[in-house]
Amino acid sequence: MLNGYKNCRGFNGSAWLLMAILSLFGLQACQDGVSNDPQQETTVTSSTYSGPAARTSDIQGFRVSVWEPLRAQNRCGACHNAGGQAPLFVREDDVNQAYEAVNPFINRSEPDESSLVTKVANGHNCWEASDSACATIIANYIESWVGGGANAGRQIELEAPPENVVGESKVFPDDSSLFASHVHPLLTDYCTECHVEDAAAPQSPYFAAADVETAYAAVKTSIDLDTPSNSRLVQRLIELHNCWDDCPSNAQEMETAIDDMASGISPTPVDPDLVVSRALTLPEGTVASGGSRQESDVIALYEFKTGSGNTAYDTSGVDPSINLTLSGDTTWVEGWGLEFRTGKAQGSTSDSRKLSQLIQATGEYTVEAWVVPSNVTQEGPARIISYSAGTDDRNFTLGQTLYNYDFLHRSSTTDGNGEPAHSTSDDDEDLQATEQHVVVTFDPENGRQVYVNGLHTDDLDETAAGNLNDWDDTYALVLGNEASGDRPWAGKVRLLAIHNRALNAAQIQQNFEAGVGEKYFLLFNVSSLLNLPQSYVMIEVSQFDNYSYLFRQPKFISLDESVLPGSIPIQGMRIGINGKEAAIGQAYATLDTTINDSEYTLNGQVLSNIGTTIATEKGSENDQFFLTFERLGEHTNVFIEPEALPPAEPADGEPVSTVGLRTFDEINATMASLTGVSQTLEAVQTTYTTIKQQLPSAEAINGFLSSHQVAVSQLAIEYCSAMVDDTTLRAGFFPGFDFNVNANDIAIATWQSQVVSPLIVNFMGENLTTQPDPAMVESELMSLLTGSVGLARCSGQCAADRTEKATKAACASLLGSAIVLLQ
Repeated sequence: MLNGYKNCRGFNGSAWLLMAILSLFGLQACQDGVSNDPQQETTVTSSTYSGPAARTSDIQGFRVSVWEPLRAQNRCGACHNAGGQAPLFVREDDVNQAYEAVNPFINRSEPDESSLVTKVANGHNCWEASDSACATIIANYIESWVGGGANAGRQIELEAPPENVVGESKVFPDDSSLFASHVHPLLTDYCTECHVEDAAAPQSPYFAAADVETAYAAVKTSIDLDTPSNSRLVQRLIELHNCWDDCPSNAQEMETAIDDMASGISPTPVDPDLVVSRALTLPEGTVASGGSRQESDVIALYEFKTGSGNTAYDTSGVDPSINLTLSGDTTWVEGWGLEFRTGKAQGSTSDSRKLSQLIQATGEYTVEAWVVPSNVTQEGPARIISYSAGTDDRNFTLGQTLYNYDFLHRSSTTDGNGEPAHSTSDDDEDLQATEQHVVVTFDPENGRQVYVNGLHTDDLDETAAGNLNDWDDTYALVLGNEASGDRPWAGKVRLLAIHNRALNAAQIQQNFEAGVGEKYFLLFNVSSLLNLPQSYVMIEVSQFDNYSYLFRQPKFISLDESVLPGSIPIQGMRIGINGKEAAIGQAYATLDTTINDSEYTLNGQVLSNIGTTIATEKGSENDQFFLTFERLGEHTNVFIEPEALPPAEPADGEPVSTVGLRTFDEINATMASLTGVSQTLEAVQTTYTTIKQQLPSAEAINGFLSSHQVAVSQLAIEYCSAMVDDTTLRAGFFPGFDFNVNANDIAIATWQSQVVSPLIVNFMGENLTTQPDPAMVESELMSLLTGSVGLARCSGQCAADRTEKATKAACASLLGSAIVLLQ
């Protein structure tokens, strides 16, 4: 037996009493981004108890944690009361007799296996839309009762798992053609009203997507290739889920399609040389979830166990339940959780009202969450959890800005937007893109505090604590976004608990150590390899996300408490899945240790403290795991690393131009060099400073813009003007050309030999490998100067400065062309 964990959650008696009193308040007008739903007042549907007092402390625990919340008429009191249907476990005349009636239906070691729970889980009179949500709530009530206090721990009883020999197994091929031929047509014909991303009310998985690859990736957890009749797609039709005509016939049609698909897949054979343990699936393990959590003052709780649909249920058991409606790009995470991209999960204003009422009643609170930020680049702050009305109105918000957690909170010392915010230090980078336990608390003595992974961040709230008198009870609880939908956060929320007390450091550490998600102890039987009775390698396994499992802390243990291992060498342990060793994630391949009497205890001997992830293949219900060893005791198998594949030939990319642009500084320097004009000349420098931002900043030719050409032309005009205005520079550049002669009187041959030719020689160069045809350039410049409407031709005499202007224009047209711009 291992010291396990007991959930200290369940019925919050003070919260129930407060809600009964506070239900007298009405709902105010809606805020920005918050729906204006009608107020549903919480009513007390059970009478005051006047029967015999509880005879024992255990009966009193039953009364407080189970009997009190379930005896309401809208729960179990309408039927299982005195004179009603047996068992009379909520009879109001005598709580002692109710206690006697309920005991046969309670599993004290595994509360969630109690008949009282499983009956509701199977569809018996759930008061919510989800049977699993009601079952979770009742299980929490029972756990609160049998736990015996806030620090009690439920003993996790390890039991011998089934003896499964590692066998051949069918694995989904990379090629989706079999799925496309046999199963996909049925899904696209009959499941597109819900199981596509753009449905009116989309429900994941999106296995009815028109894109075959998208549908194939989504459907794998719903198909059992080895036993098609066990496929989720078949079972849901048997359960009468959205059949298209006759459910049994539809289920058979789906099973046949899956069977046809599976028939085309060859089983993966098991290597006979492997030293292997027995095999297990996740459901065959011992449930290790929950831990000894501190939840005695929880008023809203989200464990996300439903796993499908458009509602995330509040399973705190404190009415009214703030059930969250999923919208936008929000999907369920295997192993419990929600993943947000641009969507959100939002409660109604009327249900969310209990947060304001119950938190104001105590003047303190805690927001506790297990989160996985997708990245460390989000700003806004991006809203992880918010009790608000829009971007500028909130009671509290837990948000993300890059590597920081932000805690915005309305009080008498902050404004209506919760500012100034209390944020973690930039230098500490407390927020990371990995699974983290983040807790924010407020109380009048300590103000706002932030804890990450069980530890206080040491960031002191510089704002005085104040009070909560100004909280607004018309706001809504929102996850993954703002109520107004314009502050999305990308990441996963694995658990959310809101307490109307500030948890202390020890309680926060306790909840961190309890962990999160659906976890199992898998006991891989190695008895036959060691000749030791009931000997196992036990690993804690959980569904990390939709695509992988997390394996952590393997240990050797025997369920026979009289066994001592002696001295057992163990080397090169690897994880197998569906008949083969996993291709990646083999973190225990370097394991090299000895199991021995001195380190072995009744709780086993830890083999490694590291964890690793293994990719999913068939889904958590169907993937079968086993272990292999290079050496275990006297058994050995030399592991040969597979020969590395040669790197693939790089794919041909987009054609790359052999020419590029000169950048702004290169263009300026080139023009100065070609004309002889200094870059520091005032007129040139002023123009360059003005148009610098319009010049190219990168060399890529595909980045050229029309604005670049305008700026280049302006700069070219300035340089050419400066050169022609300088008599020394122009004499050296255009030798023998007389600028004092009227433009109309200068012969065509003179313009050609003394202006155009020097421009081509000095700007273009000669006999280059890549350049425009000099003859074509000369023709264009001569047309500009001496054509029928040329700049050097006037009707009669030209203006005295026309010769200079025409020369400047010819200079600028060539200096500002691709001849200078390209390199």
